[in-house]
Amino acid sequence: MNILKLNMLSTRLLHGVGALSSILHSPRTIKCSSKVLLTSYLGLRTAARFALPQHCGCLTTSLAKHGTKILSRRAVTLAAEATQTLPRTQKIVGYWLAGCGGMVFCAVILGGVTRLTESGLSMVTWRLLGEKLPTTQQQWVEEFNRYQEFPEFKIKNKNMTLEEFKFIWWMEYAHRQWGRLIGASFFIPATIFWAKGWFQPVLKKRVLAFGTLIAMQGLMGWYMVKSGLENKFDGPSDVPRVSQYRLASHLSLAFVLYTLFLWSALDQLLPAERLAQVTRSATRFRALAHSCKGLVFLTAVSGAFVAGLDAGLIYNSFPKMADKWIPDDILAFSPALRNFTENPTTVQFDHRLLGTSTLMLISGMWLLSRRRMIPRRAVLAANAVATMAWLQVAMGITTLLTYVPVSIAAAHQSGSLVLLSFAVWLTHELKHVKLPK
Repeated sequence: MNILKLNMLSTRLLHGVGALSSILHSPRTIKCSSKVLLTSYLGLRTAARFALPQHCGCLTTSLAKHGTKILSRRAVTLAAEATQTLPRTQKIVGYWLAGCGGMVFCAVILGGVTRLTESGLSMVTWRLLGEKLPTTQQQWVEEFNRYQEFPEFKIKNKNMTLEEFKFIWWMEYAHRQWGRLIGASFFIPATIFWAKGWFQPVLKKRVLAFGTLIAMQGLMGWYMVKSGLENKFDGPSDVPRVSQYRLASHLSLAFVLYTLFLWSALDQLLPAERLAQVTRSATRFRALAHSCKGLVFLTAVSGAFVAGLDAGLIYNSFPKMADKWIPDDILAFSPALRNFTENPTTVQFDHRLLGTSTLMLISGMWLLSRRRMIPRRAVLAANAVATMAWLQVAMGITTLLTYVPVSIAAAHQSGSLVLLSFAVWLTHELKHVKLPK
């Protein structure tokens, strides 16, 4: 008799587990609160624990474990399927923001190649709507003659031919035109979407910020180029180049603009998942992820100083610098603070140190991600960040050891933006990991 009752009770409990599973697998579960899901599960577990005799503890444990697996698989992230019902206008806006971000990404790559091929000072004038394109041999000669009036030709490129000049001119022209295309691709749709009322109040503020940053980026680009056209290279070892301060500012603005585009696109197309229960350890992990993102950005900015000073062309060894952990000329300039932004040795040393520190912090973050209850996609993002961090460091070392070839150096610069992209994705997935107030 007891065995018959036990079988009937266990059958009902298993039916209850199946019902809970079907509820948790239903898209309508998204509309339920986490408390309802947890209450259903906890009630089922309590019934299994106290309704059965003590000698059936194995069955109780099995049922509880089965319920736990269901809960962790489906109820941990309540918004997982919410992206399937995004409004059409939200998708359009999201794809537009993602497209603008992709164009900024391409602009960073093109700008890096322009810098590596030393093409940035080939165009000595700037007009808002674009420079006149030379179409005849005479017009090309006139353009080349204007270039010859500036320090880069006089000091560095005295033997340059017209055909060689055309190459660097086309590189800079493509970079500038791409920037203007970004402006058109942003401002025209933004005006239309704004007029149609497709922007939410929060997004309207961001759109204004996007427009401001795009305008600032264009002006900063010319301000940077202008620094390399000035007649200030009088010393015997002076090399005509743009200001490393302005180059770092130009790159930083591009990174900020790209990051905001990516974050906003994710808001529209891939809303962050929510945890059914947020733990304090998860919030601490969120803070660590933001620290990793900040360090990635800082390391990228230090890389701009390395590029601006051609610091990658000295001490081409790793891990030591000329068989020393700390080179002798690391504080050669006076006052000492100048070394951190003007001494190529110190700038390269700082970039090495920041890169290594970033890798160590990201590796620690990845290990913690395996032990914390965080959204499912956040785990995937943490894996991507860790993988890309190791690849980025490997490309950086390769760039140094091979004396900065254009292809590897361009890949290294692009890798920094890919790494930042994954870090932004990770922190975006953790945006709802906050303890209730």
